[in-house]
Amino acid sequence: MNQLRGCRRSYISMWRDCDVFGIIHAMLAHAADLRLGRFSEAGRLYLVTTVVRARRPVFAEFALARLAIGELRRCDELGRCRTLAFVLMPDHLHWLIRLDGGELSRVVGDFKANAAKAVNRRRGMAGLALWQHGFHDHALRREDDLAASARYLVANPLRAGLVKRVGDYPHWDAVWL
Repeated sequence: MNQLRGCRRSYISMWRDCDVFGIIHAMLAHAADLRLGRFSEAGRLYLVTTVVRARRPVFAEFALARLAIGELRRCDELGRCRTLAFVLMPDHLHWLIRLDGGELSRVVGDFKANAAKAVNRRRGMAGLALWQHGFHDHALRREDDLAASARYLVANPLRAGLVKRVGDYPHWDAVWL
């Protein structure tokens, strides 16, 4: 117990002794650590989730959602990935892909940049950040993971209470249909 109190005191003194720039530097350094384990492997299946900045429901507007979906399709056309399933929610995207070439971070980053340009051009807000920094990815390892991930994607609008039936939600697709 005394060790815990000493540890707590050392954290308090550490924060008291550092300046704001030190705090920001520590947070940015930690954010980079979160990406250290990311590994891109051609042919691997990934479930990617990325979120709109401040969770604004940008894609509740049909035309803006279709612009972003067009950019997903363009990623496939470029041959760097194969979209197996996706659901574009009002404030985030779940995207199940097979990585065909390049780095996962580059594929997702290019999608986010191109979608932001298209959406912001339509909104008359060029240069505005659309997406939060980074993304979450999960490499699928078994066929079971693929089916479960696809079901998770498709059911997202149901869980969010946006629709009563999956078919009623317009911003999703899966190769199995």
